[in-house]
Amino acid sequence: MPPAERKAFLLRVPADLWKDLEKWAADDLRSINAQIEFLLRQSVAARKGGGRNRDRDRDPD
Repeated sequence: MPPAERKAFLLRVPADLWKDLEKWAADDLRSINAQIEFLLRQSVAARKGGGRNRDRDRDPD
């Protein structure tokens, strides 16, 4: 099976956020790129209804 196509893009983040992501990635034994991808996948899954905190993310009407 061929590997999934991956898109490259530039992401600018504040230095303090970068440091937090760097530490979090190291704690989870991931690269920063893998950590960001993991977080994005979790967020997309939650948004699609596959996450545990779906109600928390809804806007109050």
